Amino acid sequence: MNQSTMPKAQFHHMKDGTAEDWHLIAKQFGEFARELPDRILDHLRLLDGDFGGFPVDRLTHCLQTATLAHRDGKDDEYVVCALLHDIGDTLGSYNHADVAAVLLEPFVSEANHWMIKHHAIFQGYYFFHYLGMDRDKRNHYRDHPHFKRTVEFVSKYDSPAFDPDAETLPLDYFEPMVRKVFAKPVRSLYIDAESAME
Repeated sequence: MNQSTMPKAQFHHMKDGTAEDWHLIAKQFGEFARELPDRILDHLRLLDGDFGGFPVDRLTHCLQTATLAHRDGKDDEYVVCALLHDIGDTLGSYNHADVAAVLLEPFVSEANHWMIKHHAIFQGYYFFHYLGMDRDKRNHYRDHPHFKRTVEFVSKYDSPAFDPDAETLPLDYFEPMVRKVFAKPVRSLYIDAESAME
């Protein structure tokens, strides 16, 4: 159905909304939310052909990172985090890790969310000093319970994933994992309202 012809709430200010209005909105929200995996996959495709000076384009880098994690036996949630870790490059030029972390937060464990949110600081160990920055900035988090997890992610999967000749599984290979992880939030402000969204 065309969005312009779909039923709409009648209020002009939220304070005037009725239960009927909000159930209508919740139902349409639920339908829209179910399409999130498609939008995520479409957004990942925007990274195709975007090199930014790197040896491989950003999509290939994401696919290689996910491939390395998958081949190393990481679970689907971790692999999806690896796949999406740089999805924020298009809109979050100065905070790409935060963008990815925000997208993932409702659907993944706190450990995986923290790892993705902080991976940009941790990968800086390999290049910050060339840019006049502190390569040891990650040491600020040395006592954090997810420090070692994030070091592993960056050193084993993210940092080596710039090889034009490396195995790179296609996006379709990861699509079922993306759909599984984004099927239902595990943490969200709106979880209690889920039945109204169906």
